Amino acid sequence: MIQQQPGSKKLVSLSDSSQPLLLNRTPSTENSSGKVTDLLCFSHLRWNFVYQRPQHLLSRASNEWRTWFWEEPIWGDRTWLEIRQMSNQRYVVVPHLQHGISKEAIDNQQRDWVHHLLDQYHITDYIAWYYTPMSLSFTEDLSPRLTVYDCMDELSAFRGAPPQLRNRERQLMQRADLIFTGGYSLFEAKRALHQAVYAFPSSIDFDHFARARKNLPDPADQQPVAAPRIGFSGVIDERFDTELLGAIAARRPEWQFMLIGPVVKINPDILPKGPNLHYIGLKSYNELPAYFSHWDVAMLPFALNESTRFISPTKTPEYLAAGLPVVSTAIQDVVTSYGRYDPVWIADSVNSFEQGISEALINRSSLDWSGVDTFLNNHSWDRTWTAMQELIEGKLKLSASLSDSLKSLE
Repeated sequence: MIQQQPGSKKLVSLSDSSQPLLLNRTPSTENSSGKVTDLLCFSHLRWNFVYQRPQHLLSRASNEWRTWFWEEPIWGDRTWLEIRQMSNQRYVVVPHLQHGISKEAIDNQQRDWVHHLLDQYHITDYIAWYYTPMSLSFTEDLSPRLTVYDCMDELSAFRGAPPQLRNRERQLMQRADLIFTGGYSLFEAKRALHQAVYAFPSSIDFDHFARARKNLPDPADQQPVAAPRIGFSGVIDERFDTELLGAIAARRPEWQFMLIGPVVKINPDILPKGPNLHYIGLKSYNELPAYFSHWDVAMLPFALNESTRFISPTKTPEYLAAGLPVVSTAIQDVVTSYGRYDPVWIADSVNSFEQGISEALINRSSLDWSGVDTFLNNHSWDRTWTAMQELIEGKLKLSASLSDSLKSLE
């Protein structure tokens, strides 16, 4: 772990494997190599939280470049910087800051740490990759070879969003060379705001989740629960329709509802309770297929509000790859991408959601999976990353060509 010694800017570091990550080396004086070697990602999400879009994409990016995933601060009683080496070329950077310090001090400290990272690891040719525009407050003085904004959500619509977020996003879009969106609804909302916006909706690691079709061993904490099981996996927050879930669970006490995932930004007391509602907490990405293997139906009970207007749930393709019929509220990206397939029901009320689950339970063995399986196999995370990388390399080549042309005129 990286620690900042009191009264000193010297960083002393120790990785998870107790091998030194030397952040006190002499800064590089070499000129830029001309080839991108690193990717610095600034995220509002944590690497070891729900495994989703950033983890899928940046794990693949680290096959090409040394990748640094900079998380939002953790608040405590002292100030220090942690760096965890996750693989040969992938690092997670976690600022730890003291409670009560000013916004200016927060930005100054993080800006200082970013520049230490650049200097001490000889990072001169790099891509800046943003998930949160708020990180501009301490990175706007950076000079990356390329800036990418991977807009996976309309963060300004989320509960507790900073009031300055929209302005920061406008600033980021002015700086960005490429903008990727996490779904088609977001693409439609952003496409007129920048000349290089590309839609990359939620993709799938099909083989990983298709293991659930092979009757994997039932996890111990799920074994005591009777069938039929209707499951949800994901973050339980203001997007989750607690009233919908409570109403259906009360109507159908014989159905068992399995809920995997952390409760975030809402009071857990508002969650519906009952003998057929089972909150089993956060599970790792590797554990999910075993849970899915023993569900009968998967659900997406999202509320229809501003926070869900532009979402493209990663869980939709994961459920389907696992061989689970899906019942969802009318989330636009779910309707557009999956609504036409046999194993998907779209519901617009408690009655229709209940009916959808009932029909999925009755018809599960006779559903036609050929169309959706073909679609999923054409929308893998590998293909998504390859397409993104081609756009990135194209921009980098164009930038290098323009630079050479300018030099020839000098």
